[in-house]
Amino acid sequence: MASGALGQIAPKDTPLVTDLSSHLISINSSFTGTELLIYGAVDQPGDVVVVVRGPREPAVVRRKERVLGVWANRDAVQFGKVPVYYAVAANQPLEQVTSPGVLGRLQLGMEHLRFEPEAGLADSTVREFRDALIQGRLRAGLFQNQPEPVVFLGPKLFRVSVDLPASVSVGTYQAEVYLFRDGQVTSAQSSPLFVNKSGLEQDMFELSRRRPALYGLLAIVLSLAAGWIANFVMRRG
Repeated sequence: MASGALGQIAPKDTPLVTDLSSHLISINSSFTGTELLIYGAVDQPGDVVVVVRGPREPAVVRRKERVLGVWANRDAVQFGKVPVYYAVAANQPLEQVTSPGVLGRLQLGMEHLRFEPEAGLADSTVREFRDALIQGRLRAGLFQNQPEPVVFLGPKLFRVSVDLPASVSVGTYQAEVYLFRDGQVTSAQSSPLFVNKSGLEQDMFELSRRRPALYGLLAIVLSLAAGWIANFVMRRG
């Protein structure tokens, strides 16, 4: 269905046409993650790179050390403007698509991601904590260096699927698609992806933002009620 639609809407003089399987993802209590499909068409053969970036926010990385037999947080570094989610895919390895300079300018690939470290830190410290941040998000499934290759369904149509884990954050994401020929970007498109909470989760999220004191009081009441119910059930048992 997607391939037929693209074949109908792609003008001959448009180098690149793309779309998403969904522009809105709703998170509720039963959300276990989802698969996002990105598909498109090109006017002439070329290399296609797809990157999905989440909202940017500060991130703190802590180093744990064993002190008197107990693991404790010691040093910490804060980075600014870190995407909460990042996935990149291409129809062939990135280093074969274009030069390191272009990859760095577009921040394509983990080694080309740029974070803003605290001022006054040694380069070796920044690299160590930056690598720890990336490895942690890779383990959590929030960073994906090559989730699946971009697959061409013929000379012009392509698709790629990207997994969004259950821990994905709410916010506005961007799905960027780049068309390369001879190592240069000839066309690019960016589509928004909105991740929102729904139902009771959305109501509680809005309450926590608009009336944090009331939200905190409600959380305490619910916690006490849950403890009382659990204690009552254990005594009855």
